[in-house]
Formats: sequence, structure tokens, C-alpha cells
Amino acid sequence: VGPKKEVAECKEKFASSVDPTVSQMFMLDRVFNPEGKSLTPMRGFKYSSWSPLGCDANGRCLLAALTMDNRLSIHANLNRLQWVQLVDLTELYGERLLEAGYKLCKADAPCGELGDFPEFQRRHSMQAPVRMEWSGICTTQQVKHNNECRDVGSVLLAVLFENGNIAVWQFQLPFLGKESITSCNTIESGISSPSVLSWWEYEHNNRKMSGLIVGSAYGPVKIIPVNLKAVKGYFTLRQPVVLWQEMDQLPVHSIKCIPLYHPYQKCSCSLVVAARGPYVFWCLLLISKAGLNVHNSHVTGLHSLPIVSMTADKQNGTVYTCSSDGKVRQLIPIFTDVALKFEHQLIKLSEVFGCVRTHGIAVSPCGAYLAVITTEGMANGLHPVNKNYQVQFVTLKTFEEAAAQLLESSVQNLFRQVDLTDLVRWKILKDKHIPQFLQEALDKKIESCGSTYFWRFKLFLLRILYQSMQKAPSEVTWKPSHEDAKILISDSPGMGSTEDDQEEGTSKQASKQSLGDTGKGVDIDDTAEDSLHQSSDTGGREPMVEKLLEIQAQIEAVEMHLTREHMKRVLGEVYLHTWITENTSIPTRGVCDFLMSDDGYDDRTARVLIGHILKKMNKQTFPEHCSLCKEILPFTDRKQAVCSNGHMWLRCFLTYQSCQSLVYRRCLLHDSIARHPTPEDPEWIKRLLQGPCTFCDSPVF
Repeated sequence: VGPKKEVAECKEKFASSVDPTVSQMFMLDRVFNPEGKSLTPMRGFKYSSWSPLGCDANGRCLLAALTMDNRLSIHANLNRLQWVQLVDLTELYGERLLEAGYKLCKADAPCGELGDFPEFQRRHSMQAPVRMEWSGICTTQQVKHNNECRDVGSVLLAVLFENGNIAVWQFQLPFLGKESITSCNTIESGISSPSVLSWWEYEHNNRKMSGLIVGSAYGPVKIIPVNLKAVKGYFTLRQPVVLWQEMDQLPVHSIKCIPLYHPYQKCSCSLVVAARGPYVFWCLLLISKAGLNVHNSHVTGLHSLPIVSMTADKQNGTVYTCSSDGKVRQLIPIFTDVALKFEHQLIKLSEVFGCVRTHGIAVSPCGAYLAVITTEGMANGLHPVNKNYQVQFVTLKTFEEAAAQLLESSVQNLFRQVDLTDLVRWKILKDKHIPQFLQEALDKKIESCGSTYFWRFKLFLLRILYQSMQKAPSEVTWKPSHEDAKILISDSPGMGSTEDDQEEGTSKQASKQSLGDTGKGVDIDDTAEDSLHQSSDTGGREPMVEKLLEIQAQIEAVEMHLTREHMKRVLGEVYLHTWITENTSIPTRGVCDFLMSDDGYDDRTARVLIGHILKKMNKQTFPEHCSLCKEILPFTDRKQAVCSNGHMWLRCFLTYQSCQSLVYRRCLLHDSIARHPTPEDPEWIKRLLQGPCTFCDSPVF
């Protein structure tokens, strides 16, 4: 807000002021006085917001975090289990305001002296964030040096301040830090005492419109236009639209915007819902020939206490609200000729978790789970001495619904539907078989369209089935072991393996099952006893081994199919981006020979493609060489390369190059190895290296 020395002098002046309206307001306002002296320290977070998928360098989410002392920063999960702060937006915005003389535009009157308490308040309120929200990913056009235009992804972060101003930051993707900031524009909302913010994104006749919905602690709700000049295909409103204007002192707690399709009007529409006290305010917006139509009303009789949290399933429009007494309401929108109405039903958490107090809810991306933050409720009319916060998960879909949604999904990415796959995983681990209807439906999908997504889904099912057949570990494997890990050399596997050794080998693979079953309430000891009974009986043991070998063979066959399909894609990129007899770092000849080595594999597309590539290569082989001994690395295995001197290198699953360095990447589920891109790599190889895992769709880092 000004030079450090001047700010310190002003703080001392206001704290010791004889005017109680100045001194008391200064001492009690934690924005001015974050240290607080005798007051509790300002530790922790006030609010956080997740970006859409695909914003960081690994294709995952960014996290915008607002601390209790009003510092807004952006963090990213660049390495596994390691969070890094990329930029401090509070500091950058303060520098911008300082350069502009704490004025939004040049025409504004010059600001007063920092020693005046109203000016001191103004400078703080225009920089103290209340809420921040991410927009969806949008496309901008960038002009290259040769005057070509290329589409670049960007995302917007709107930050609402105490004085009602909104700063809209535009970031180029992937977001790497300060250098990825494209612009920052400030909008005046005109809302006094703002409390909540949300993006309004609406699509009509392939034209995307956007705006910002702002709610006030006094009650009003309105949409503010956001002019996105540089964003391709986006439009905004001509003027603000007031959704609710009554100053009825019902503070707006939360706002959600849900895109829906109106079955009667035959067009897309936008449903805005806001929690106001114990009521839900809703507003239906749709564009017709007459212009923008607005229908609004309130849903009453939901809760006897104010709503503390609200979430929405954007796939079907279902809204969930909760109050602190442990009651959750499910609101299902039903369209009428004119607008819509809500059917609501009560979800009593007390029947599931006992007497609890609820503090927040959130629905998973595909609507499979509802996460609820709870603490103990009253016992015998008394509040608990200590509060133990827990995150509970309630399933909202059955296994059959989750499986059907995965089969008909338009996303075709298992990683983006991980909540649905978790329901399927739980069912197979519990029943130890894949349901017949799911197997038949999946086989039909594979036969009809042959998309690799369904092959990856099949691989997922087979792996979980294989895991369910294994013996559960006797103890939880993620807990640190304090036992001595040393073993005698005489007890090495070369001296013969006992049944206990074999069980130890399988315990690592079955660790996921123990964690999953513990969370779902399955008794691990029972599972282990069943497995022991089966293995102790020689007659029952042989069919189990045969079953495991059969599943293993199926897994290998599906993995080989997915590998071949990706090899074809890599060879297609090689053919499109190389000249005659050009040496790329990709082992092209080795991949071609590997594809054609199996006599049972007859793919006309692959044969034609390989024929064209071999013509281009003009009898050249361009083999890879071992960096230690300079011997040739033959391409005999898709996972590793071994030279004649026995040096072994892991192969990158994205480009099939050998990773001859100590640093490489792994997919999230540790399925595959990938190398890091190098500066000398051409653009098309860098693009290949940005892809997800070919087996499980997970990002690689």
C-alpha cells in the first residue's frame, strides 16, 4: 500500500489514535493488522480453487490458494507429492497498483495521502481478495514470426476484492510461472460488500458467452460482462444483468453455474443456483430470438439452519446442499414449459455416520461420490470436548450405473473418470469376478468401433481381477516397518523358494486391494482366510494357479495390442515429419521389425505404413547405440533395450527410444517409463512426449 517505512509510521499512528473509531477499527481489522498481537495468529487458508484439468506442465490442475493473511498464490504439483509455489499474485497486483498510483484508470481523481485513514482503508480493500475462481480453458491465437497463426490454450483467473473490484488474470498454458501471465484487467462490479464469485459460461449456436456472477453479503446477485478480446470465439453481455436486486440481508454463500439442455425450448440454457441463508435461489437463463430470458425464484423448506455448503453435479444438474445439523438435500431440476421446478429429497447422514455435524460437501467430477467433512455431534445433549474432522465418502451411483457411464462416455479417458473406475474396482475386488453383462457389453464395443479406450478399460478390469485373486497381505503395507530388513545370502531365491516367500512377493501387488477394501468396510482377515483355505487344499490350488495364468495371458495380449496401436501412431508421425534417409532419434527400423515379427499379426494399415517408411529410409537402419560401450542396442523388447555387453536401458513407452540417462519420468500409476524432452528434439517428438500413459491414461511425471 506504500513505502514500508511510511506504512509502519501510519500503523503506529492509527493504533495510538485518540479517536476510538480509528484505533479500534484498526486494531480489530485483521486486513490492516494481520499480526494481531493479543489476537489469535492468522494461520491457514481462507479459500482455495482448483483449475480445470490440463493447466500445469503435467496436464493436471493448478491450485489457487488464499491464506488467512490475504496472500493469493498459485501452486502446482510438478513432481510426485511435491507442491511448488509458482507465483504470488498479491505481490504482482500490488506492484501494478503502485505503478498506476492506486488508480484504476488515468481519468480517476488523484489518490489522497496514506496518512488519511479512509485512504489507508481504500488501498487495503482494493487488494484484499475475498474469492477467486478459474474459468474453463479457452483458445487464443498467437502470431508466429512467419505470420502463421497458432492456437494457444489459456485460462482466466478472476479475483474478487473487498471493494467490489474484480481482477481478471489471463495465463498461457501450460502455466509455468510469472512468464506465463498474459494480461491482467480490473473490472468494477458496483457490488457493495461482495461475498462470492462464479464464472458464467454459456454456449448458444456454437457461440460461447462468458461473464462473472457476483453475490453480496446484503443479498443482491448480478452478472458482470467480461470482455475477452483476445479469446477466439468468445462473446460477452452488453451490460450487467441483475439476477436478484433485493437488499434483504440474506448473504449469498455459494454460487454454482450449470449448463443444461432445455427439452421444451430445444436449446441450451444456463442454470445459476445460489445459497442464501437456508434457501436456494435459482435463475434460469436462455437466449431466444427476443433476447436473454431470465426466470428466477427461491426453493424454501430445505433446511432449518443456514446452508453451510453447496455443490453441483454438472453432468445432470443435480444440486446438493447441507446445513451444520448433518442434513444433506438433493435437488433435481425438472423442466416445465416455461421454466423449471426442483424435486428434493433428504439424505440423512445420521443413518450412515451416526450423529454428526457437517462443515462442507463436494461431489466428485463424474458424480460417483459425495465427500462430506464431519465432526462429532452432540451426545446426551452435550457438545464434544475435542473436534475430530473427517472426510467421509458417500456413493451416489451403483456399480451398474458407473459401468454404463464408462461404456458410453464421450471423454474416453480413464484418468478423467477415476471416481467411476473406483466404483467398478471396488465391485470386482469384492466379488472376485467381472460381471457377465459388463464383459459382453465391452466386447461388443471393441468389435464395433475398436477404440483404444475400450481396450484400456478391458486392461483395467483384467488387472483388478488379477489383483482380487491374490492373497491379501497380513499387515497394511503402507505403514513403515521398524524390523531389520537384512537377509542372509544363503536364504537367497537361489536356495529354493518357500510358499511364504511366494506370498511375500505377491503382497506388494495386493497392497492396493487391502487399502481399497479397508475403505469400503470389507474384512481383510476373512479374505486372507479364504485365500489360505484355497491354497492349503491342493485340489483347489491348481485351478486358482491356472486361472491366474489365464488372466495374466489376457493382460499381456491386451497390453501388446495397445503397444502395437501406439507404435503405428509413432510410425505415422515419423512418416509425416521426416525426409528421405533422415535419421531421427526414434528407432524406426526396430519398431517396424518388431511390428512385423509376429506372423499372427496381420494389419494391412501397419504393412502399408511400414512399406512407405522403408522406402523413405532407403535401406538405412539408423540403430541406437549404448552410451557406455557404443555397441548397437537391438529392438527386441518394447520395455527395455540390452546391448551385447549386458548394459540394460529402459525404453520410453511414448517414443520407444532407450532412456540412457539417470533421470526419467513415470506415469501416475507407475505403469510405464518415459524420457524427458531435450532441446534438440523436434516439435513433433516433444508433442509425442506430452501424451498420457497408453495403458491407463494417467499423466506422466
